[in-house]
Amino acid sequence: MFKLNKILIGTIIILLLVFGAVIYWQKVGFERSYWAVYLNTGDIYFGKLSLFPRFSLSDVWFLQRNADDAQNYLSIAKFDDAFWGPQDKIYINEKNIIWKTKLREDGQVFGFIRSSESSLAAPTQ
Repeated sequence: MFKLNKILIGTIIILLLVFGAVIYWQKVGFERSYWAVYLNTGDIYFGKLSLFPRFSLSDVWFLQRNADDAQNYLSIAKFDDAFWGPQDKIYINEKNIIWKTKLREDGQVFGFIRSSESSLAAPTQ
């Protein structure tokens, strides 16, 4: 009985350490890459992918159609700039995902997001 208690306590400690490491990895860890997620609604979102505890994107951008502008039919907009004031994180039901792909660092969307971030971070005078 005493040996079983030791094994149980050891297992609980290991699970707590693993859980703590996963939380740290998701919140503080490394710089997450940007992904494109295409949903069965026809919407495309771009953001930093997180799988734990649920499928989500943060620093979210979305593709929008500009029907009035024939020259720039598509544009990318920041999700939290929408008129209804959402937070900059969305949780997505994985059943609604048609495909997802990691964005290349030399791609146009990634470049646009990076340039927008750096212009937002630059102090204005």
